[in-house]
Amino acid sequence: MKKKIKIKLNGKLKTINNKSTLFNIVQKNKIPLAKVAIELNQEIVDKKKIKNINLKNNDKIEIVHFIGGG
Repeated sequence: MKKKIKIKLNGKLKTINNKSTLFNIVQKNKIPLAKVAIELNQEIVDKKKIKNINLKNNDKIEIVHFIGGG
């Protein structure tokens, strides 16, 4: 049985696999990387590094979508 951890994604509690990366979460939720900003525990994340960021219990992730306008 895989160990689970709890994270908060945009204010909602989620249970995920212990070995999940930030990239796994982005992929699973079909989030277009080019159109978002990602914050992990109140720090902006360099999107080039998300494949190497392992998530820990109680991590807080905020993903903000860019909206065009004019």
